Amino acid sequence: MLPATTRSKTEHRLSRPSRVAEEIKQWVVEQGLLPGDRLPGETELMARFAMAKGTIREAMRILEAQGLIKTRTGPGGGSFVHEVSRGRAKALLGNYFYFKDLTVGDIYQLRRALEPELAASLAGTLSQEVLAELEANIAQYSEPATTLDEERAQHVASLRFHAILAEQADNSLLSFVIDFMVNLLSDLTVHRKLYEPINRELWAKGRDYQARLVMALRAGDKGAARAVMTAHMDTASRLMRGQEVEMMKRFIDE
Repeated sequence: MLPATTRSKTEHRLSRPSRVAEEIKQWVVEQGLLPGDRLPGETELMARFAMAKGTIREAMRILEAQGLIKTRTGPGGGSFVHEVSRGRAKALLGNYFYFKDLTVGDIYQLRRALEPELAASLAGTLSQEVLAELEANIAQYSEPATTLDEERAQHVASLRFHAILAEQADNSLLSFVIDFMVNLLSDLTVHRKLYEPINRELWAKGRDYQARLVMALRAGDKGAARAVMTAHMDTASRLMRGQEVEMMKRFIDE
């Protein structure tokens, strides 16, 4: 929760409906309401927050747009607490970064800091089913691409390997951040055509690192898992930045 002084400055800049929406969110937390729990009706909210009907309705529309409440009509209808899905949260956060002109280097700076530690924490903890899923993912790019369409699909599939690992993290924040970065890099790769030209070295080294990582995870070797993932991130960063340079050259030539 924000300190009182910071919170008051922030609230001062918000419109009245936005301030009420924040107050409703805080009240929901204080009451310990869970996804699916019904919120009070409009009349009770007007009385509780001492606001006019129009303000309450606009505040509820804000919360619904944020995905924090769900409104149902008809018998048994009303407004209910709603949990924002990971997909929606990633989409909303992705919109924020859409105009930020992120680079491959920006993303890999964070990936290098976080993913080796994730790999180390997962060593010796993954089920046979998850290990098999990782190996099946690697099998999707068992041979180098021969067309740009294949290269694009392999880039996306190889990033999915890291999303699978992120899903296994005990730390939900770490899991979300890594998953978001993977999703962001995947979108960036496709949007900016960073899969062009075909890069055989990126395929070969990436696949080799991932295979070695699965071995370290299965063996429960935390040190090896951390070292392999660090080398993987360093190599991928260097090669993907090279792809980014090629993309910029194509843009200038056009």
